[in-house]
Amino acid sequence: MKIMSKKTLAAAGIAGTLFAMSACSTTPTTKTTAKPTGVGKSQAVQSVDLNRYAGKWYEIARLPMFFQRNCASDVTATYTLQPTGKVEVNNQCMGKDGKPMQSIGEATKNGDSGSKLKVTFLPQGLRWLPVGKADYWVLALDPNYNHALVGTPNQKYLWILSRTPTMDEDTYQTMVATAKSQGYDVSKLQKTVQNSR
Repeated sequence: MKIMSKKTLAAAGIAGTLFAMSACSTTPTTKTTAKPTGVGKSQAVQSVDLNRYAGKWYEIARLPMFFQRNCASDVTATYTLQPTGKVEVNNQCMGKDGKPMQSIGEATKNGDSGSKLKVTFLPQGLRWLPVGKADYWVLALDPNYNHALVGTPNQKYLWILSRTPTMDEDTYQTMVATAKSQGYDVSKLQKTVQNSR
C-alpha cells in the first residue's frame, strides 16, 4: 500500500487546518454540489461501542468530501481503538491513476456517547492544535454493527458503510431514507465501486 509522503501529508494537514477553520469546522473551502434539503437535522445515535465499531468498513456510497476526489474505487476505512481511548483512522482507496492511496488520521470522542467524534488528518506533530478537526457523527447503526450511516452535522457529507463490500438493496434504501429524513441531499449520493466482492 502506497503511503503518502511527508510533504503530501503536510500539505494535507494544512488543507485540513483550513478545512476546520471554515464554516463551523466541517466545511472545506471548495464548493460542493451537496446541499442540505432542510427536511430535518442531523441526529447521532444514542451511543456507539467503539470496541465493536472498530475494524474494517467498506464504503457503499457517499456525498464526497473534496479530499476523496481522486478515489476511483475500493474505498475502505479501518478503525483501531488505541489504549489512550483515541481511534486510529486508516482510509484507503484505489486512485484514478490505478494506484492505491492511504491516509491515516485520528478520532477522539466528542462527549461520552461515542457516536460523535472529532477526526483529524493533520500530521502527528500538529494534532494537539485546536484546529484541523472535523465532526463525524454516526447517524444510524444496526444492532450487530454490520452497517452504519455516518455524516457531518452540517448535512454536506455522508457515508454509507458496510462490513462487507456489498449491501442488500433493502438495507441501502433504509440508510438512504434515514439520511433524507435528517436533511441530507441523497439525490447527490455516489455509489462506490468495490472490486473485492
